[in-house]
Amino acid sequence: MKRTAFLIIGATAAFAAMATAGTTTPDDVTFDDYGAVSASLTGVAGDAANGRKLFANRKLGNCLACHQNNDYLEQSFHGEVGPSLDGAGDRWNEAELRGLVSNAKNTFEGTIMPAFYRTSGFYRNMEKFDGKSILSAQDVEDIVAYLLTLTE
Repeated sequence: MKRTAFLIIGATAAFAAMATAGTTTPDDVTFDDYGAVSASLTGVAGDAANGRKLFANRKLGNCLACHQNNDYLEQSFHGEVGPSLDGAGDRWNEAELRGLVSNAKNTFEGTIMPAFYRTSGFYRNMEKFDGKSILSAQDVEDIVAYLLTLTE
């Protein structure tokens, strides 16, 4: 019985390690000269349906707080701080969108858009957030997949 439990635990741990082995950590993301990130952060395709949910999630992406998006007409408030994301999939390619969601400051130096996939190089006013990114690597991939669906 103990041997079977050990094998199950070992197999589960090995599977978990394989699932995260391909994930790029926030400090290891490679941006090109224009802020684009060509390589997937996870090696797993983004889920546009989940990305749409994250887009409006007030505890994670909360993109609607700053960006207008006609795909979310059921929401009464759309921010006007950032550009409209209608047609985002036509204006930017996947690598550019991945860079913008990860850390837009690499593309637009003066932007107030948060770095959603970054864990160092800034001050966190709450210790519980030290060393943590706002979004996970897969969250970034999911939001990018969703943004690519926003075409004119």
